[in-house]
Amino acid sequence: MTDLSPAERVARGKAARAEVPRSSHADFQPSEDRPDPVDLLLEQAESRIPELVPVLYGRMLVSPSTFYRGAARIMASDLATTPNSELHVQLCGDAHLSNFGGFASPERRLLFDINDFDETLPGPWEWDVKRFVASLAVAGRDNQYSAAESRSIVLAAMGEYRSAMRNFASMRTLDVWYSSMDLDDTIQQVRGELDQKQVTLLRKGAAKARTHDSAQAFQKLTVRTREGLRIANRPPLIVPIEELLPDEVDREQVTAELLGLVRTYRRTLETDRRRLLEQFRPIHLARKVVGVGSVGTQDWIGLFLGRDDRDPLLLQIKEAQESVLERFVGRSGYTNHGQRVVAGQRLMQATSDIFLGWDRVGTGLDGRQKDFYVRQLRDWKFSLEIGAMLPRGMAAYGRACAWTLARAHARSGDRIAISAYLGGGDAFDRAFTVFAETYADQNERDYGAFREAVNAGRVKAQTGL
Repeated sequence: MTDLSPAERVARGKAARAEVPRSSHADFQPSEDRPDPVDLLLEQAESRIPELVPVLYGRMLVSPSTFYRGAARIMASDLATTPNSELHVQLCGDAHLSNFGGFASPERRLLFDINDFDETLPGPWEWDVKRFVASLAVAGRDNQYSAAESRSIVLAAMGEYRSAMRNFASMRTLDVWYSSMDLDDTIQQVRGELDQKQVTLLRKGAAKARTHDSAQAFQKLTVRTREGLRIANRPPLIVPIEELLPDEVDREQVTAELLGLVRTYRRTLETDRRRLLEQFRPIHLARKVVGVGSVGTQDWIGLFLGRDDRDPLLLQIKEAQESVLERFVGRSGYTNHGQRVVAGQRLMQATSDIFLGWDRVGTGLDGRQKDFYVRQLRDWKFSLEIGAMLPRGMAAYGRACAWTLARAHARSGDRIAISAYLGGGDAFDRAFTVFAETYADQNERDYGAFREAVNAGRVKAQTGL
């Protein structure tokens, strides 16, 4: 890509448009041999903690939107059958609405960015955009927007992606790399498009996010016992490691190995951050259920203390499994899936958590080798309640997500060729809007099949957690 001139990269994008017309993206027809969606979910669950799989299914059962969040593998299988321009970027792999949000930069600015990279892998840029745009359509239905309102929201988001990519194509490379979305600035920019109540909620949310750090998590998640500070036992969502080990297992050995992961993962950090982490000592570990799509994987929180009991650090140690995209675009170039996640995150985000790193455990609780990535449990984490958004708020949020996704793709892919492919008109916007509605229909059918499987006892779902 870097050996081509801008004119040659424009020609590359236009040639791709001739091979794969933008209008071709509007169509989605399930193939005759489309795998059963419930079978795909059951297959994915085979690598997960058995007692937590019903919790995963219970969360997916709540609505078509929550089902969509947990159905990345289903959509990856479908996306592999759709046309693409062969212009590849680093994909998020699961770019739905709820995987965007705010967090703290190392400079203590509140940034808005993609915040989940469990499925990241290089692949066609269209796959991220289709995953994103369909989530807008699904959310619009869950929120009971009118068809016209939903269509307007999706069209606006696609127009924002196209115009943002066009802008990035004209920028100097370093300027693209340094681009970011400051949440406070964004609130100021969109205030004219929202009513005062929505602006107030955004500002309160941003202010509250600044209290979401290790100290706040420490107060909520820890208790003082005879053995000292420990992570609280709140099964099944939070369970200390000692409660999970059977009597015949050498508890000290397993605990030492998991704590050892934190010690050895330091080598994946920059020297200054490694030295910073060395100032904290490990205290306790507990398994924690997180999100929707990740429920059932081996996810841990580690309690560390610095100077004293008032100087806490909570790290999330999250299992990284094979990306749902790998069977369709090829295996990852990294042998460690934790490294795959970290590399993708660093490439796509404007800035990443200072403790972001990876490692591997030889024998976990189940005796199997597992890959992990590590980051702070929360650091000014900020997310919006999708289900409470009014149409104008959803439109503003959709545009912010679309700009962010375009920026992430522009960092890793040929932004000039992609922009040339998208063009200056709205053909791209209209095609992807049609796809969004069509795939929202498919998601509802899959959700219905999932509910039937639960009702028939084929799938066990535990609700309310």
